[in-house]
Amino acid sequence: MQIKDLSRATGVDIETIRYYEKQGLLPEPARRDNGYRDYATEHLERLAFIRHCRALDMPLADVQRLLGFLDDPDSHCHHVDGLVDEQLARVRARLKSLRALEKQLLRLRERCQDGEDGSSCGILDELVSAAHGEACACHAQTAGA
Repeated sequence: MQIKDLSRATGVDIETIRYYEKQGLLPEPARRDNGYRDYATEHLERLAFIRHCRALDMPLADVQRLLGFLDDPDSHCHHVDGLVDEQLARVRARLKSLRALEKQLLRLRERCQDGEDGSSCGILDELVSAAHGEACACHAQTAGA
C-alpha cells in the first residue's frame, strides 16, 4: 500500500509516518519501480502499535524501547512493566498538577460577580494583580493544596 493508504488505515498523518521512519520506529518500506514507498501489513501493525502507545501518552523514547522488546521476544517482560509503571507515575503527577490547577481556577472564578462590567471584574483584577507580581486569589496557599 502507498503512504496515503497507510495514513487512512491508521489515522496517522503522512508527515508523522515519515517522521517515525526517520526515527527508526518504522522499518524502511520497499520501493516500487516508480520510487513510491510500498508499505506492507507489518508497517500497518507496527504503526497501529505506535499509535496506541502514543494514545496512552507514552514518550517516543519509551515507544522505541517497547518496539525493541517486541522485536526481541526473548527479552524479559519486567522491563515492559517498568516502562508502564514510569508512565503511570507521569500520569499521576500530571493529574495532581491538574487538580491543583482546578483549585486555582475555582478560586479565581469565585472573584466574579455576575453582571459586573469589565472595569470592576474580579477575575480581571486578580489577573492584573498577578501580572504586577502581587498576591492573587488563584495562587493563595490553602491547607492541603
